[in-house]
Amino acid sequence: MNAPTGFDIASISERVQSEVQRAIQRSIKGVEYFSTSGPSLGSTPKDVLHSRGTMNLYHYRPQASEVYRIPVLIVMATTNRGYILDLVPGQSFIEFLLKRGYDVYMLDWSAPKPEEKSLRMEDYVLDFIPDAVRRVQQDSGEQDVSVIGYCFGGVLSLLYGSIHSGGPMKNLICFTTPIDFREMKLFSNFADRRYFDVDGLIDSTGNMPPELILQSFEMLRPASRVASQIQLWENIWNDEFVKSYRMFDRWATDTLPLAGEYFRAITKDLMWDNKLYNDTMTVGGRAAKLADIKVPLLHAVAEHDHIVPYDAAKHLITKIGSEDKEEVMLKGGHVSLVAGANAIKRLWPKLDSWLGKRST
Repeated sequence: MNAPTGFDIASISERVQSEVQRAIQRSIKGVEYFSTSGPSLGSTPKDVLHSRGTMNLYHYRPQASEVYRIPVLIVMATTNRGYILDLVPGQSFIEFLLKRGYDVYMLDWSAPKPEEKSLRMEDYVLDFIPDAVRRVQQDSGEQDVSVIGYCFGGVLSLLYGSIHSGGPMKNLICFTTPIDFREMKLFSNFADRRYFDVDGLIDSTGNMPPELILQSFEMLRPASRVASQIQLWENIWNDEFVKSYRMFDRWATDTLPLAGEYFRAITKDLMWDNKLYNDTMTVGGRAAKLADIKVPLLHAVAEHDHIVPYDAAKHLITKIGSEDKEEVMLKGGHVSLVAGANAIKRLWPKLDSWLGKRST
């Protein structure tokens, strides 16, 4: 029996063999993925300058022969770990800063213990951050300190700067920092005071469980995890893709709980009453008005940020009291703005150009 005209049996056989080989390779790589650990993250050499309660202060060892006079203190968001800024060599924001001659410190956070449920907003703004700044001053021998705040770390840095105006903060850089919490649309719906019993939750759990925090982030894009896993399977033999996936997936799911009283204040003062935007925010009885911040400010926002939409962040520049202030919108999302190939090309050089002129 002859094959139909134009019907290439050899070609079909080759395609079948190719698909079989592809499936075998995918399976082999899949087994390799589940049987091996991911890349080691946060490996840039550093020393623990101080550790107390939930706060950890690191000093990264210099990597340049000449170092700028003014040290840099990075304040991380309290929901996430700082290694997102120190992934692996060549993809580390910390490493980049060190090689560009900055003296870098980081205020990172540990999970609050059950007995630390009573930590309040004032413990972070009036104790932890000022303590870190003092220790940076003592260690570096300099009075001036530049502060970089990522996401809610930026909110804490703004609160600190507004209350300690005229203090040691020389420059302030905020990455994807919300100001108008009404515009955090889905989060605002989650925390609607008509339905969300924050007192009942915190009184019963003590600290805000990390599972609830992670779930709230994932509900912003419900299909993203499934889509990313499908994409991983399609690219399982691409070692660079797999390496990148493992780095970002590990960090995204490594969520920290929040101290109960601290979360209660975030919900009531920021989510419900929008006090930072309305200029009615107080911390420990001290007014925290953005107009009181006079230091040079750079605010970097992401064009496709689904966690902190631009409408939630755009008012910072107009409300801040600084004369030297700049907002820069860059391509990317909430995480890719600061980490990964996009950040290497866009945010990092922009930050270096802006901060270098103000660090001598």
